[in-house]
Amino acid sequence: MAYKLTVNGQFMTADVSADMPLLWVIRDVLNMKGTKFGCGIGQCGACTVLLNGRPVRSCSTPVGSVNAPITTIEGLSADGNHPVQQAWLEIDVPQCGYCQAGQMLSASALLVNKPRPTDQDIDNAMNGNICRCGTYLRIRQAIHRAAAIASNQAAPPAQSARAASNQGQ
Repeated sequence: MAYKLTVNGQFMTADVSADMPLLWVIRDVLNMKGTKFGCGIGQCGACTVLLNGRPVRSCSTPVGSVNAPITTIEGLSADGNHPVQQAWLEIDVPQCGYCQAGQMLSASALLVNKPRPTDQDIDNAMNGNICRCGTYLRIRQAIHRAAAIASNQAAPPAQSARAASNQGQ
């Protein structure tokens, strides 16, 4: 069956079965490779996309159930000017980078709902987004920085976590 989807503001059609996971529609049919396959059971968060602004695991979301706009990492900001993207680069969050698309989309959804999140808010929102490299502290730092960027605070640029740790050596 042909499904009409709105992905990153663009109208697209995917002629697939209703039970095909949204992840495979995005990656294999629509050819957007930013959304990653991790576990296949919705537990790791690598496949996270936003469905009407809410983070969902695309590996366990059948395309037939999708009836709202989809945002993938490619749609967060094409030119990299989204506060989360800016903060991720500034703080030097990624190590291997595999989980980062899901992490960034979950973070962006959090900031829409809680523009000034506490550490507990961040921990709750990011729970289930697994980073095998263990960059959780940099992720938290970047979310706080993205909140500052988004609120146009005159906060000084944060020092990269890697640069800070290298200075102590």
